[in-house]
Amino acid sequence: MAATVTALRILLFLYARISEDPRDLKRGVNRQMKDLHRWALEEIGGEVAGEWIENDRSAHSGEERPEYEKMMAAALAAAQQPGVRVIVAAYHPSRLWRRRVERAQAIEDLRQVKAFVAFESGGYFNMARASDRSQLANLGESDTAESEVKSERVTRAALERAEEGRANGAVAYGWRRVYEHDEDGKVIGFHDVEHPEQAAIVREIVHRLLAGDSVLAVTTDLNDRGVPAPGAGQKRKQRAVGQTEDGQRWSKSSVKKVAVRKLNVAVRSYKGADYPAAWPAIITEEQHARIVDLFAERAGGCERPGQRMHLLSWGEVVTCGPCGGPISVAMRGNSKRGTRRPTYVCSERGCVGRNEEALDRHIEAIAVEILADPEAADIFKGDTSGALAAIERAEALRLRQSEAADDYADDLITREQLRRITQKLGRQIEEARAEARRLQPIDLTALDGLMGEQAREKWPPLTVQQKRRALEALKFRARIHPSSRRGPGFDHATVDVGWHGRELPS
Repeated sequence: MAATVTALRILLFLYARISEDPRDLKRGVNRQMKDLHRWALEEIGGEVAGEWIENDRSAHSGEERPEYEKMMAAALAAAQQPGVRVIVAAYHPSRLWRRRVERAQAIEDLRQVKAFVAFESGGYFNMARASDRSQLANLGESDTAESEVKSERVTRAALERAEEGRANGAVAYGWRRVYEHDEDGKVIGFHDVEHPEQAAIVREIVHRLLAGDSVLAVTTDLNDRGVPAPGAGQKRKQRAVGQTEDGQRWSKSSVKKVAVRKLNVAVRSYKGADYPAAWPAIITEEQHARIVDLFAERAGGCERPGQRMHLLSWGEVVTCGPCGGPISVAMRGNSKRGTRRPTYVCSERGCVGRNEEALDRHIEAIAVEILADPEAADIFKGDTSGALAAIERAEALRLRQSEAADDYADDLITREQLRRITQKLGRQIEEARAEARRLQPIDLTALDGLMGEQAREKWPPLTVQQKRRALEALKFRARIHPSSRRGPGFDHATVDVGWHGRELPS
């Protein structure tokens, strides 16, 4: 009896990839797939089972490659069918694999199903043969080494840019890039200068947040005014949920990032170290320190940015007299008689309680009287010599950092010496900034337009957040003591009050 010969079915699984295509044009990867498709059919034969393309996707960095995973899954499944020969085809081994672990796993998976691997640049490998697997592994090793050398070179160049204070990549929001050319018109360098419109928006964001506006309020206003967000008009692979196709809308996250970034005070960060930047600062160091402190306080406390509903709850503005604990809000009163009202209470032990509306009215009336004082500006101005001295010391330390970077560029010190100098001076700079904040008499930003007789008119329309920031700027402090009397009315005598220049009673 003659043996029955089953026709062999050859299935081609084509994969194309390009690492970098930031504009997502896909010209290169489409050309690669077109050439691969023609070569596979003419040189190998068989039928194309599928085409998988990944554009602007690295195989060395370890980022996910969903199309590669889909291709491998389909190839392994098809290879287990009887009478089928699976060939995974790509232009070059580097298009399929760059990392040793991923390549070794793929070779083992393809070995188990007796699949083949082929490349247009040369090479046809039977994964069922040990010699072919060894050749493919050795061929891929050179690709891995090439990627690692390139990665080291890129990392070294990035460190050099940081040490010289140069920008890394695209120009940041708030600045514009000016290119430098030689006599032939060839670009030989660039420097970043202030962008008039964008820098003004950065200053506005910082000023408004320091003045008490919530992040949500600032975000909503910027979008209502149609102010383009950072990255507007740039094509991105992914956009946040709710973002427009052209990236025009601000989010709370983007507002916060713009406000607290070190770039605003001409500081360049790289791998945890700070370096003096080559671009101009947009805000002062003192403003930057206060905006960073503002978000640090919110993150560490009970208050959530933009969510404050009660003027005096939590924080140091009002505390419990008997135990010194913070004040929170609870509903107190007789529910049967319908007299339950929001009440400020001691959150630790319940030592004291005051009607929220009455205490707010009392504290606000005192604050307005303080601000309306004709001599308020002089009182709050105080002695700034200590704060200015600390700021000058921080600037001098930053100058020494810059000089150290110049010394490294001139081969006067080693990289390790530069790292140690930068870290030590960085700590000293932070200490000087902290001292400047401590010695600063008052945060006048939060009181802008409130000092003088106009305070009586301008205080009532303020939001809860703005009033709270003003109280904090005044360094307003109050302690609530238990009341001995019963009955209606607010007992002013049980509330001790102090502010900048006037301490609380001991």
